[in-house]
Formats: sequence, C-alpha cells, structure tokens
Amino acid sequence: MSGLLWFILIGLVAGWLAGVLVKGGGFGVIGDIAVGILGAVIGGYLFGTMSVGQSGLLGAILIATVGAIILIFVLRLIRRI
Repeated sequence: MSGLLWFILIGLVAGWLAGVLVKGGGFGVIGDIAVGILGAVIGGYLFGTMSVGQSGLLGAILIATVGAIILIFVLRLIRRI
C-alpha cells in the first residue's frame, strides 16, 4: 500500500511539473496524477531501454517528468491531426 501511495505522489508531482514546463499550468489534481503516472511508465520504459536507472526520489520524479513531457507533446501532435 505504501508503494502505491508513493507512486501516486510521484505521479502528481511529475504531472504538475510537466504541465508547468510545457503548458504553463497544471491539469488539476486528477489530471496531474494521470499524466504523471503515464509519464512514469513512458519514462521508465525509455530510460530502461537506454540502461539508465533511477536513484532515489528525485530520480523517479525526473524520469516521470520527462515521460510526462513526452506524453503531452505526443497528445498535442495527435490533437492537431
């Protein structure tokens, strides 16, 4: 249960950071959590294929934020089509 809570909190922070960096604002609490969790999956996969691991809480937030930024860019490309 504790791991799930940390995953949600990291997703919230990463989603908010990605929203601020890309869009200029967050997506609301639920939106930030969703974007952050999906970003964590994307970032974990991408960094894993490059054999780059995470180290601690800041590493997890960084990887999830990078993944969330990629997710936001892809969603914007899809919406333009």
